[in-house]
Amino acid sequence: MKRVLGAIAAGVVAFSGIYALAASLSVTSDNLGAGTAVVAACQSATLTATYTPLAYTSGTGYTTSAVTVTGLASTCYSVPYRVTLYGSTGTSLGEATGTTPATGSSFSAAFTAVSAASVTGVAVVIGG
Repeated sequence: MKRVLGAIAAGVVAFSGIYALAASLSVTSDNLGAGTAVVAACQSATLTATYTPLAYTSGTGYTTSAVTVTGLASTCYSVPYRVTLYGSTGTSLGEATGTTPATGSSFSAAFTAVSAASVTGVAVVIGG
């Protein structure tokens, strides 16, 4: 019986201490916000991204180290870009960033050489 009463007393003391700590916390803001915004594309025409296997290395095979993007409209001049090469599992094999040129309809993005056989996709993001 003493053990039961001791356990109950210990529980009451522990609960009151935790309750007192929680009561001493103060939250000064009751606002939480989130939002979305529609972002217009700098061009509506389709871009074309191509890469060419460059060199054959024994044991590695053909590699590529650049992607050429064509079809750039003047409304996308001097805008940041990101070009990513993807492998079969969707993982990034390489990524290049930079700024589109101030003139012309194409640009090249340089990478560290990757196995051309491993590339299954290319993603190009222009803006922001």
